[in-house]
Amino acid sequence: MANIKQQKKRVLTNEIARKRNQAIRSRLRTETRKFNAAVEAGDKEAAEAQLRVASRFYDKAVTKGTIHRNNAANKKSGMAARFNKMA
Repeated sequence: MANIKQQKKRVLTNEIARKRNQAIRSRLRTETRKFNAAVEAGDKEAAEAQLRVASRFYDKAVTKGTIHRNNAANKKSGMAARFNKMA
């Protein structure tokens, strides 16, 4: 543990941010998994709805600073490409 008062505060702040980021990343993975499952099942309506939900969560993660905007754009475009490949 740090001896300096400000560093003690930063340790606490960083822990809070780490937990928040972990929760957000976990939710992103969950929503992406749901989208992939809908695509695998061939359910176009469910995939479209899940694509919207997942895209929204990626945008929120960017706003919170959890992931970089280019990372989110790359993931979203990949999901959109998979959706568009569906018959």
